[in-house]
Amino acid sequence: MKIGLVSDCLAGQSFEELLKTCKELGIEQVELGVGNWSSAPHVDLDGLLESEAKRDEMKGMLAEYSISISAFNCSGNPLAPGDWGRREDEITRKCFRLSALFGLSTVVMMSGLPAGGPDDKYPNWVTTSWPPETQEILNYQWNQVAIPYWKELVKVANASGVRRLALEPHGCQLVHDVENFLRLRDACGGDQTIGFNLDPSHLFWMGADPIAVARALGDSIYHVHIKDVRIERPAAVNTLLDGKGVLDFAKRSWNFAIPGYGHDERWWREFLVTLKMMGYDGVLSIEHEDYTMDTVTALRKTAALLHANRV
Repeated sequence: MKIGLVSDCLAGQSFEELLKTCKELGIEQVELGVGNWSSAPHVDLDGLLESEAKRDEMKGMLAEYSISISAFNCSGNPLAPGDWGRREDEITRKCFRLSALFGLSTVVMMSGLPAGGPDDKYPNWVTTSWPPETQEILNYQWNQVAIPYWKELVKVANASGVRRLALEPHGCQLVHDVENFLRLRDACGGDQTIGFNLDPSHLFWMGADPIAVARALGDSIYHVHIKDVRIERPAAVNTLLDGKGVLDFAKRSWNFAIPGYGHDERWWREFLVTLKMMGYDGVLSIEHEDYTMDTVTALRKTAALLHANRV
């Protein structure tokens, strides 16, 4: 397995500075955000699509530092209502085209979340079966929005040469666990284009066991994010459902953490071994969102843990 980095972690650095930092830390691949929820600090999406010279310049810099691209990331909400969803869908399709131009077959993204009904303005995440209208919402979201969209999107991806869409399980997304991942894949005819970006952090705070998830997914793991979660003392009073901003970390029920600061190194060793047992030999893409720690320090600690324990 190669050690990688979600490039948004170093959004304040230029592309060359990012590559220098990666080289220093022994990071071998970068996952580049192209838009939507990413500010795309290192990718001029339209410029790269239009200019072979710009693409060659980026490829040359990557080669100079012996670093490759693991995937482009276009995470956003193309299922959102109205112009919002249409804009994010446009970025998604451009991401597919850019991946083809760079010879990449995997794109990292999320499933999206529709509105609760045709007249709603905002997406609606249903997390309980009561009151009864939640079932009407889910029926609308899945059958009228998500399934038709994803059936078509898989065809668009394949036409661009993208064969693996790695969906990240995340709160406020239809696919936030294994069950809903399989539901989407099955609704699309079992198409193996749809796979999983296994990010343990979100699974932790939603109450799942990422190691059990890895075993359940088997060869459906197409990409892996390395990020931990620390459950904090306020959870004992307030539950893990926490809407406070991530910078209000002293009061939150849970916080993102670097590996070893949420779950110990032994847990991470078992996680990495389990990935290997399931046949995964792809990137371990570090995504730093631990706001209690300096970014470069956090990346150095995480990279060291991965170097010591990858198999």
